[in-house]
Amino acid sequence: MRILGIDPGLRNLGWGVIEAVQGRLTHVANGVCHSEGTDLARRLLSLHSQLSDIMTQYAPDAAAVEQTFVNKDGAGTLKLGQARAIALLVPAQWNVPIGEYYPNTVKKTVVGVGHAAKAQVDHMVRMQLPGVEIAGPDAADALAIAICHAHHGGAAGGLAAAVRRASA
Repeated sequence: MRILGIDPGLRNLGWGVIEAVQGRLTHVANGVCHSEGTDLARRLLSLHSQLSDIMTQYAPDAAAVEQTFVNKDGAGTLKLGQARAIALLVPAQWNVPIGEYYPNTVKKTVVGVGHAAKAQVDHMVRMQLPGVEIAGPDAADALAIAICHAHHGGAAGGLAAAVRRASA
């Protein structure tokens, strides 16, 4: 299963593609979409276009997007939500199933700790995808989201069910 992980952001939208085959994960590609334009509509259109190109080029079987958390800056949260809408819309246009994960779930899955620092996430992504060259922190987060989906989503449904049974 090919999984596209997306770390939404209005300025920088991280993306990462992995393959999950029989529990083995391999890196396919990663990068950052940088929004272009002077107004919000143009920036969102730019992200849509770039993410659409990624969908066409890598043809993922599934996508995973980080859930938005609310912070003290309401305007910033709203803008992040609009970028997240693009991250959900584009895979939906390709009829690709989408998983959504909270940041703490991603960190706990990849690092083992729900409040891990970005450097820890980056390190563990490199450990799980040996030889990967990561395009930046947003791309590292996107790869972590894809890894999280591989463990919790369709690629490892049996593993996720076993973990739920074991912890019950």
